[in-house]
Amino acid sequence: MDIPVPGRRRHPVVVEHQRQRAADLQLRIADAITAFAGSMPFVYIHAALFVLWMLFVESDPWPKLTLIVSLEAIFLSTFVMIGQNRQAAFQQAKADHDFNEQELELKTNTELTRAIHVLTTELHRRLVEEPTR
Repeated sequence: MDIPVPGRRRHPVVVEHQRQRAADLQLRIADAITAFAGSMPFVYIHAALFVLWMLFVESDPWPKLTLIVSLEAIFLSTFVMIGQNRQAAFQQAKADHDFNEQELELKTNTELTRAIHVLTTELHRRLVEEPTR
């Protein structure tokens, strides 16, 4: 999780995305599983469990172990895809927000440029019509 820095504004899409993730139990569970499955403790635990399974659980560990690992891979890949879909939605929302902000900024800059042009034209007209006395 990102630690907020005092005085630093957060992107509105980031704030909304974090609020939605915190509000939805399913998303929090998916985040927790994805975070754990993508960590080194996950690898260590699985390596230890596989060794223990092969040494102590069954004389022929491969059929059941293969089934368990295959099912786990199916579920973990689903959580990875959930995370990727949510990340894509977040990036699209951020891009849409940024586009709208840039369009507003462009409109404001265009209006300011027009106002400066009008003022410059008027100033030039007055200087030409009323030469210095």
